[in-house]
Amino acid sequence: MNILMIEDNESVSEMMQMFFLNEGWDATFQYDGQEGLDAFLAEPDKWDMITLDLNLPGLDGMSVAREIRKVSNTVPIIMLTARDSESDQVIGLEMGADDYVTKPFSPLTLIARIKALHRRSELVEKPVETETTGFDVKTDHFKMNTKTREAFLNDQPIEGLTPKEFDLLYTLAKKPRQVFSREQLLELVWDYQYFGDERTVDAHIKKLRQKIEKVGPQVIQTVWGVGYKFDDSGVA
Repeated sequence: MNILMIEDNESVSEMMQMFFLNEGWDATFQYDGQEGLDAFLAEPDKWDMITLDLNLPGLDGMSVAREIRKVSNTVPIIMLTARDSESDQVIGLEMGADDYVTKPFSPLTLIARIKALHRRSELVEKPVETETTGFDVKTDHFKMNTKTREAFLNDQPIEGLTPKEFDLLYTLAKKPRQVFSREQLLELVWDYQYFGDERTVDAHIKKLRQKIEKVGPQVIQTVWGVGYKFDDSGVA
């Protein structure tokens, strides 16, 4: 993997460099938000993963994530946040981060998160080698193809889905009208437990709904006190 780590704490970067080398990954380190963004924009197709500190000189992490998402919806972003900044974690996810790790963190925890996120995002980059005209999910109004990573509502493409948003939509849509709790979605979509941090699901659902509503009626329903379900039976 080619990793871009935008982190103003040089001690953290030096520590992670050893772990990245141990995994056989190439890493580039930037210590300023604007310089990190410039490094991404110079070669946007180079990076397999971005770790992004929230509090950066030059340009804050939220702004960097927003600008990256204008160029790429698929490059995975892990945001590094302070433990007591819960609202910032939610906002970071809404700005386009796929995951977050709270500081102080264990290097092994970050490595595990990177591997889990990379496994899922690889599907976006791999060339399609089999029949791509079939759909893994198909209803009267909705269809998804996991090989091409495409989703359609009333034959209109739902554009700009991040890897996590696509996986979340697929998990819900492949079992229409089944209600999933937030805990279930955390386990099924994120590969690991968030230790009860349900805001991760809520933030991704919010962004996913915004993208769905650009092409048609809402198909992700809230079941109050329980969780979420996919239901397109009311779509005209």
